[in-house]
Amino acid sequence: MHKLMMGLARLMAVAGGIVLSLLILLTCLSIVGRLLNGLLHGAIMQGMAPDLSEWLISIGIGPINGDFEVVEAGVAFAIFAFLPLCQITAGHASVDLVTNSFPRSVKRFLRMLTEIVFAAVLVLIAARLGAGTLSKVQNGETSFLLEFPVWWSYGASLFAACVAALVGTYMAAVRTIEFFTGRILVWDGVEDEQ
Repeated sequence: MHKLMMGLARLMAVAGGIVLSLLILLTCLSIVGRLLNGLLHGAIMQGMAPDLSEWLISIGIGPINGDFEVVEAGVAFAIFAFLPLCQITAGHASVDLVTNSFPRSVKRFLRMLTEIVFAAVLVLIAARLGAGTLSKVQNGETSFLLEFPVWWSYGASLFAACVAALVGTYMAAVRTIEFFTGRILVWDGVEDEQ
């Protein structure tokens, strides 16, 4: 079961990384286009090569239309896509100045409790995102510039959030079993071996 969950978490992280890389490329191209467009409209280019400037402007040199809409949708998906791997590898930030001095049984209880709460929050987020997606489908809302249905980005984020909720629930079950049996089922380097 752990191999399946780890594979799913890694697959989602790769998908999130690809989307994030494409968004970075889109943003860079849009910024370069915006700079070139400003240069082509500037006095220097208009004075030296007005015909070339007008031709380059006419073929579309400029910012990418709707880039911020695509970035907004893509980043939402990427955030949810990285959550499963972060959850299964205990990659979340933690402040354990006080808990390091607790006995091992208390630390295990706190880990179990944290995983259960985190899983519950992930399930709640996925449920509310599902309701939001359904609402966007029903009202037919579209983005301002590109006019793509807003529910597309909600749907992609919902899929990633459901995977995060599944992995979070799995980890809550693992930590609960670990707490009650005293055995480490999933070693992540956070638990001490004693």
